[in-house]
Amino acid sequence: QVQLAESGGGLVQTGGSLRLSCVASGRILNINSMGWYRQAPGKQRELVARVNRGGSLTYGDSVKGRFTVSRDNANNTLALQMNSLTPEDTAVYYCNFVVGTPGYYGMDCWGKGTQVTVSS
Repeated sequence: QVQLAESGGGLVQTGGSLRLSCVASGRILNINSMGWYRQAPGKQRELVARVNRGGSLTYGDSVKGRFTVSRDNANNTLALQMNSLTPEDTAVYYCNFVVGTPGYYGMDCWGKGTQVTVSS
């Protein structure tokens, strides 16, 4: 079984920065992709940033130029640096890994989420 643990959420003022981290543990043979998603109250979960096995990056339109995703494959870690935060960034942020495990090619794994609140 694969588990994801997020950290780094909290309360910050408009214009501030936060850094989220996600560490995966368990029987991971390879990582197909890693990403961050978020869900604000009353809204659908949306993509924040994603990196695939080859290193290609995808960002949601609303965070381009402000957020940066980075990975450490050796340590099964994904980070999200968030700058110039606005109240519209307030949401629960979820880490997602798609991994290969013994007997399973693409397991879709989610963290429990970490709250990010940006005050005006």
